[in-house]
This record gives sequence, C-alpha cells and structure tokens, in this order.
Amino acid sequence: MRPEDIPGFFATRAELDAERYVELDVTFECAGDPLHAAAALCSEQSTTQWSRVGTDEDFRPRYAARIVEFDATPRPAGFSYEIPNAPSGSVHACRVTIAHPHGNFGARFPNLMTSVMGEGMFFAPGIPIVRLEDIRFPASFLAEFAGPKFGLPGIRERLQAYERPIFIGVIKPNIGLPPAPFAELGEQALLGGLDIVKDDEMLTDTPWSPLAERAALLGAASARAAAATGVPKMYMANVTDEVTRLPALHDVAVAGGAGCLLVNSVPVGLSGVRLLAAHAQVPLFGHFPFIASFSRLPRYGVHSRVFTRLQRLAGLDAVIMPGFGDRMMTPEREVLENVCACLEPMGPIKPSLPVPGGSDWAGTVEGIFRRLNTVDFGLVPGRGVFGHPMGPAAGAASLRQAWESIALGRSLDAHAAAHEELRSAIEFFGR
Repeated sequence: MRPEDIPGFFATRAELDAERYVELDVTFECAGDPLHAAAALCSEQSTTQWSRVGTDEDFRPRYAARIVEFDATPRPAGFSYEIPNAPSGSVHACRVTIAHPHGNFGARFPNLMTSVMGEGMFFAPGIPIVRLEDIRFPASFLAEFAGPKFGLPGIRERLQAYERPIFIGVIKPNIGLPPAPFAELGEQALLGGLDIVKDDEMLTDTPWSPLAERAALLGAASARAAAATGVPKMYMANVTDEVTRLPALHDVAVAGGAGCLLVNSVPVGLSGVRLLAAHAQVPLFGHFPFIASFSRLPRYGVHSRVFTRLQRLAGLDAVIMPGFGDRMMTPEREVLENVCACLEPMGPIKPSLPVPGGSDWAGTVEGIFRRLNTVDFGLVPGRGVFGHPMGPAAGAASLRQAWESIALGRSLDAHAAAHEELRSAIEFFGR
C-alpha cells in the first residue's frame, strides 16, 4: 500500500500551514500494513468518519491529523512483548510524526489530551503498542497560554541566587510531624544554607498539620533565617487538593508567609494548575506523582518529556521530576530530555527551573552538574539534609560546601578535609 492509496492522512510539511498544527512524535508496533496502521492512528485521533452518509462532503482537509514523517522496520520476531488478543499479521516497528490541527481541540488541556493521548491513540486498530514521544507547538498555539508567571529568572531574582543551582530540601519526616517541630527543622536547614525548605508532596492540609498553622510558623522561620543570613529564604507549601480549593489554599499559605507553592500536577490536573497559576502571587513548583504510571514502560504510554512541556505551558515556574540514581528508575537520557524541555526556547513561554530529584546528598551534586552541564537546576534532597548525622543545618551546609568544591575546581575529598559537615556527609552517606 502507498500513501496515495489512503487519501487524507498523509502530507508533506510544505503542503500544510504549520501554524495550524501541533506536531506529535509517535512510535508504535503494528500488525498488518504499517501505512494503513499509521493512517488509522491519524483517523482515530481526528476524523474517524469523514463524511455523512449520502453526501459528498469530506472533513479530512480541515480536521484530519496527517502523517508528515514515516519510517517502518519489520520485526520478524513479532511484538516486543506478549500482547493478549494480539492482532494478526506481519509486525512492524514504526516511528511517525503527526501534524494534528489544534483547531480540533483549542487551547484547552482536557481537550488537547483527549485528542492526542486519548482513546484515538491507544485503541487504534492493529496497534497494541504505542507511545507518544514528544509534542511541539506552533507560535499561534503558544500565544494562547501565559506560561510561568515567574519562571527560572523570577525564582533566581526572588532568591537573589545567581550562577549556581537552587538548593531545596524536603523536610523529613515527611508527613509525621506537627507544625512546630516541622518548622524548627526547616529553620535549621535554611540557616545552614538551603534556599528553600518544602513540604513533602504527600503533606497537605491535614488535621495533625493544618496548612495555616504550618505556613505561619515556617513563614516566620524563613524570615528569621533570611535576617540571620542576609539572603532571601523561602518555605514551599503544598496546596495539592481539590481544584475548587486551590485558590483559597494559595491565599492561606501566602498569607502565612510561604514564598512558593507545591502542587502535584497530574493528580490535580493541568487545568487546575493553569487556574492556580493565574491566581498565584508566588512561584509554583510542580511534583511528579502518577507520571511514572504511564511513562516508565518503554515503547508504551506517554514519554515524561511530554508532561514536562505541558506543565511548563500550564504555568509551573519549576518542575520537579524523577532524577538520576537507581531509585528513580529513569534512564539518564530521559532526565536530560526533561531538563531540556524546561529550559529550551518555547516562544514567549518563560523557562521553568528543572529540579531532578531522588536520593541526593552532597556527594551527588557534582555528578548532577556534570551531566546537566548547566547551573540552571534545583537540587531537592530529603535525607541528604535532614538525615545528616550532625543535623539539618550541617546537611544543608554540606550541599553548599560540595558546590564550593566544584566552583573552586577542587576534589570533594580535598574540600571535605577542611569542612566537617561535608566530611561527615561523605562518611555517613557515602559508605
């Protein structure tokens, strides 16, 4: 079969007005003719039935998603893994780029997601294995979104922190402490050198730690730490909740003294994030719960980079993402792609601060910096600060000392010889 045998679902970029389309990079494995499968994928995403019975109208020129790049490789061994009720026929592994007319869904996250990663994507005939790898937006689409209100530049300005990473700590134990001891730990870490102390993504407005009380105590603690150190400090309050409560919880946290907020992007929903961003008076950080459920398996689901782009578009000033290290089970290349999705040009949309996290401490700072090859990232340890044997202030100091060793071009061990906090961290966490 040839593309011309399946009219309406194949085109060259030169034939299309690029401003009318978002582009989707998709990989899939199919049974049967791969061109027919690719056309079916476009059809299911856009105009499955392109005319009414008894008429000669054709919706495809206006509404059809189109294949603009196509590659297929035979897989004689069959699908990559066992598929229940697998379709029959010869199997091909395909990579395509689809131009999808954004007029079909508009600048609305629920509609966009329904179109490009909904039923049409995952129930296309003959395609049991499919993955949305990337998404790109034309200027006409980006113009409909405000994006981050502060972004990376605004976070740096508020913290007066330039030419270095942003040091953030997750107060531990994560959800088990009442506000007073929780705030005490946070203040110690801020005095030791953190820029921001934050709630865990699971700690919200709870009976044992009401947000209003916690924000007031940690807001006061961050103000004292700022006065003592001479540099700005922030408390990041988690306002994740029902969408209808987000603006009110924002107001409670900010009134108490929170300098930035945390929201779990996918559980709340990107529309909820967009609503909160429009209301926000302080920077918003997004966290990654639920993303691994559809991004971790190779060859199936949605690449986490897609959601990094969407979170930035929705207005998150910083995106916390699975980082390096065995616990996060994320390939290094994927972490780098997510960091790039935060920082690379995106029309008028400001860059977001990328925060790759997972079991970090002073000894991982250099590895992260070398992999990313930029100072534009946040470090977000928990135990690496709050589990330090000398306490949270020393844990925070060890992070700053690790960065000093990089800035001075010294080895970590050589720098640790003159810094007890760093030396203790290496002895405790590095064993």
